[in-house]
Amino acid sequence: MLITRRLEFDAGHRIPDHGSQCRHLHGHRYALEITLAGNVIRSAGDPANGMVMDFSEVKALAAKHLVDAWDHAFLVFAGDLPVVNFLASLPGHKTVLLDCVPTAENLAQQAFAILDAVYRDSYGNRLRLARVRLYESPNCWAEAIRE
Repeated sequence: MLITRRLEFDAGHRIPDHGSQCRHLHGHRYALEITLAGNVIRSAGDPANGMVMDFSEVKALAAKHLVDAWDHAFLVFAGDLPVVNFLASLPGHKTVLLDCVPTAENLAQQAFAILDAVYRDSYGNRLRLARVRLYESPNCWAEAIRE
């Protein structure tokens, strides 16, 4: 069985080598869809009876391990030194340094890597992260899928 929870957050980024507008500092209203695969729990009296995982727990874990860190932050490639240095000059600025250029594709892969261990079999029902879909805009997204 597959279940999906959608969360949204705001973040800034830039694609330093991009040939067009995306090389400039800008932001997005990202949407993150987390798809989990697992067996439906069949245990009378269990609060998760009939579920793969409670959607509120999917949200809480994603917020704790990813969304709270990325929300209203600037997601920057650690090698983009002009931007790293600029952001470091802003007192208290929320900056997330990444080891990759923050394209939708790379962010989806990073999110998958972060969340994969978080959900793995946490309910004893063979639970696992199946897919992360990251919308950079309503019409553009990238997916990281378990192979």
